[in-house]
Amino acid sequence: MFFFLGNNTITTCIIIILFFLVTFNLPYFCRKFGDLCQPQRLTREAMRVYLKEKDDQTVLILHAKVAQKSYGNEKRFFCPPPCVYLLGSGWKKKLEAMQKEGCTEQEAQPCAFIGIGNSEVEMQQLNLEGKNFCAAKTLYISDTDKRKHFMLSVRMLYANSANIGGFLSKRIKVISKPSKKKQSLKNADLCIASGTKVALFNRLRSQTVSTRYLHVEGGNFHASSLQWGAFYIHLLDDDESEGEEFAVRDGYIHYGQTVKLVCSVTGMALPRLVIRKVDKQAALWDADDPVSQLHKCAFYLKDTERMYLCLSQDRIIQYQAAPCIKEGNKEIINDGACWTIISTDKAEYTFYEGMGPVSTSVTPVPVVESLQMRRDHPLCGAGHFGFQRGLALGQAASAGPGHAGP
Repeated sequence: MFFFLGNNTITTCIIIILFFLVTFNLPYFCRKFGDLCQPQRLTREAMRVYLKEKDDQTVLILHAKVAQKSYGNEKRFFCPPPCVYLLGSGWKKKLEAMQKEGCTEQEAQPCAFIGIGNSEVEMQQLNLEGKNFCAAKTLYISDTDKRKHFMLSVRMLYANSANIGGFLSKRIKVISKPSKKKQSLKNADLCIASGTKVALFNRLRSQTVSTRYLHVEGGNFHASSLQWGAFYIHLLDDDESEGEEFAVRDGYIHYGQTVKLVCSVTGMALPRLVIRKVDKQAALWDADDPVSQLHKCAFYLKDTERMYLCLSQDRIIQYQAAPCIKEGNKEIINDGACWTIISTDKAEYTFYEGMGPVSTSVTPVPVVESLQMRRDHPLCGAGHFGFQRGLALGQAASAGPGHAGP
């Protein structure tokens, strides 16, 4: 018996999903790897053990919301590269369990392959090698692929060929190239809203090998060549003072506005910043159009003397811009202060083998899409149960019609 948590991991959802799995008897329990499986219901004791130990196994897929199409023989690799993380203590427990059943340490290692959901393009193997994450640095989509949107596909198994399952990313929009025209809110799907997550990367002299990403590690902001961070970008009032607590505004981010960048993992934040449009080697003071995907921008540290967020190798520093003598609406910056901005998303799948090892795939993972209250009872909208159905929980749980995810 195994059960899952989708993107919304809350206790009520655990109960909802357990109800489905116990009622419809989906998973099968194996005493040893390779043995024939016997149906087994989840017990109260197994549930108590889970709530106490929480030995989850989580597959986390981080990726950008847009991907630039490649033309002809060129290969525009996705930037930032999609990353797969294996999180939770359950992966270590699974390795130990497989070794007790006779697998070698090598056979018990998880393996991952990633592709763009196109059967004509071969999936690429991710180099985990005992690590809990890996980046897919050579993925691209060619102009022969006519899809306007796609989803990354991650196939996982153990080295002994035991299947884990297939996991999909969120939807990714295909674009031809970043718009150089003044952006309009008519193309809202390419604009960046307050409260959403973005990644920032810097590419010196347009060289792919020199790409570095804003990231937080060890309590410090740094420029990493291996990992990238997802940061909440919040819109602030211009008169908002510096502090750990701040009031945020709704709306789309425009150049010239005050923003706050907060790491989505650690909660660490940079000081108040003014986002400015970059034209060649200059930051523009008077640009006020919406910020768009893959635009080049600069971040002025508010109330400083022309200081900008900048990288120097792997360090994040402040760089003092020079005034432009010929044009008063510009400040001259260096390459390290020029950042490319892009919206990011994630797909997160968490599962737990409640009654011991199973031989069946853990996917498709049930995903809780919504949770509403109706007559003092929670109503869950969910998908990937093999059928579409809502679930109302009261004194006695019962399945019934309701909104269901795809």
